[in-house]
Amino acid sequence: MTFVGIDLGSRAVKIVVIDENKKLQEKVIGTMSFYRDFTTNIDGKIHIDFDKIGIKRDDIELVSTGYGRNNLKIYGAKIINEIKAHVYGALYQTKLKDFTLLDIGGQDTKIVKVEKGIITDLMLNDKCAASSGRYLENMAEILEISLEELINCHESPVDLNTTCAVFGESELIGKIAEGHGIKELAAGVNYSLYKRIKPLLRDFRNKRLVLTGGVAQNKAIQKYLSRDFEKIIIPERPQLNGAIGSAYFAMKKKGGNKDAQ
Repeated sequence: MTFVGIDLGSRAVKIVVIDENKKLQEKVIGTMSFYRDFTTNIDGKIHIDFDKIGIKRDDIELVSTGYGRNNLKIYGAKIINEIKAHVYGALYQTKLKDFTLLDIGGQDTKIVKVEKGIITDLMLNDKCAASSGRYLENMAEILEISLEELINCHESPVDLNTTCAVFGESELIGKIAEGHGIKELAAGVNYSLYKRIKPLLRDFRNKRLVLTGGVAQNKAIQKYLSRDFEKIIIPERPQLNGAIGSAYFAMKKKGGNKDAQ
């Protein structure tokens, strides 16, 4: 038996395969390429060409989650919400039972308190791109530096006050015109994202913060968050956490585990 988790993201579709020996296989495909090159829509259901992707279709349990899960029905897949998928992913990757999960994705931010392996509180911020990875990508373009360069800048951040991603671009351009250095401006971008997230974490205090999503790779955000938590834990595959959680959910449910509901 093979367990497949699919996270339908806004920028990429993440696919994780876990076999009975818990060997993990992963695929990351651009969202447009995934739907254009690897799927067919039949009667409102998305049929995936697993052979073309490189996954054997025989004897699999399929679970999907993510940005497009409710609008796009994948044939043969059970659907779970993103919160559940990401918690299951964190449980699988960290083996912890008590932690606060912070997932900063391309379009939203999820915060979940987990106690004894159970969700006890949660918050989802999906109303503004200023608290997401998309904001960092846009600001890197304005600064004309790579995202990889931006995420390493944390010292002497320039103060950026705009709370809106759109107006934030204008503010950043104004700061460039004032003559501030690129590294300090990049640090200011990172710190401004942290400032928007910090108040949301106020009610989710825990000694351990599990950081997932694409922004988990951001060294500056890691450093800023370390001021608020005793330990920051970044799983080996933070960007694939939702897909891993979906596959793990399928595995637990197939095994008759009462927690996989």
